[in-house]
Amino acid sequence: MSINILVVDDEQAIADLIEVYLKNEGFTVYKFYNGQDAFRCVESKQLELAILDVMLPDIDGFTLCRKIREKHNFPVIMLTAKEEEIDKITGLTLGADDYITKPFRPLELVARVKAQLRRFTKYNSPEKNQEEHLIAFSGLVLDKKSHECTLNEKKLSLTPTEFSILWVLCSNRGRVVSSEELFREVWGDKYFSNSNNTVMVHIRHLREKMGDDAQHPKYIKTVWGVGYKIEK
Repeated sequence: MSINILVVDDEQAIADLIEVYLKNEGFTVYKFYNGQDAFRCVESKQLELAILDVMLPDIDGFTLCRKIREKHNFPVIMLTAKEEEIDKITGLTLGADDYITKPFRPLELVARVKAQLRRFTKYNSPEKNQEEHLIAFSGLVLDKKSHECTLNEKKLSLTPTEFSILWVLCSNRGRVVSSEELFREVWGDKYFSNSNNTVMVHIRHLREKMGDDAQHPKYIKTVWGVGYKIEK
């Protein structure tokens, strides 16, 4: 089955370059130079991943990402300016799964795309039985089939990455999961020093959505210098 990828960048040369490299890997690419046309594609096509530039002439990448997250849970990779750290944090907050800074190596982008697709496929694959796709404890219920999470019977609006992080932590209840292990498991990519910042941003927003106090957490506890832990 063909894998459809949305590419949006108002710099035509960059969008064209990304298209060439993705097509060489066998992906089907829907390429646009503005947000309006891209959003119409989101509403009309079955997509497996989106690559969004932050700076667009009409709808910016942040707004487009937010609109995508209202109805879809496929991975989103943001393209950001090299010096704009705030862009990375904002993108992750709005539901992006990863970001890559310009200028970038096309092969690195392809590797990130493949890593996100592996993660998405892994956490959305059919399970053998009911027990394997459900986790329930202390008022928290995660359903991997529907990608839904409830806390005390209230639905939590989690991004795909947030759900994956929570699933990994809950699956390893009682054990400390290092930031490196969490990054490799969820993002499927090589761990670098700045990868810890990515994990921290997602953990912080996960706690906010769960109403979990970072100083006295009920669920996600920080083990300083090691990683994160959910008690049994």
